[in-house]
Amino acid sequence: MRLALFEPDIPQNLGAFIRLSACLGAPLDVIEPCGFPIDDKRIRRAAMDYYDLANMTRHASWNAFQRDRTPGRLVLLTTSGATRFPDVDFRSDDTLLLGRESAGVPAEVHEAADVRLRIPLQKSLRSLNVALAAAMVLGEALRQTNGYTALT
Repeated sequence: MRLALFEPDIPQNLGAFIRLSACLGAPLDVIEPCGFPIDDKRIRRAAMDYYDLANMTRHASWNAFQRDRTPGRLVLLTTSGATRFPDVDFRSDDTLLLGRESAGVPAEVHEAADVRLRIPLQKSLRSLNVALAAAMVLGEALRQTNGYTALT
């Protein structure tokens, strides 16, 4: 199980992803360019002392990520997803992909996903914070795939 973040805009959210990655043992792919310097002090502040413990791989572009990514399904979390989050059967080799906070992902990335899931929300509400959505979905994906067995 992996996390991937497409061109993040907010350094504090990347920091939260890094901490989530380190704590739950899910490798993190960061697809650049980011909307901020990747060594931004706000990232380290949000990640705290977990920054160096995360298994993070940086990719220079979407094409580089596609070329180098590990095998398995690409599961996109999107507000326009056809599949409701509770209805997804996760696999241990899934990569959970989340888009930019400001704009999601472009059409080519959307089309490349094997699964497009959405988290059901109250009517008229748009979306959750990207790091919060990642934590929710990763937690369920690890539960379904027995991914917690290696953790204490």
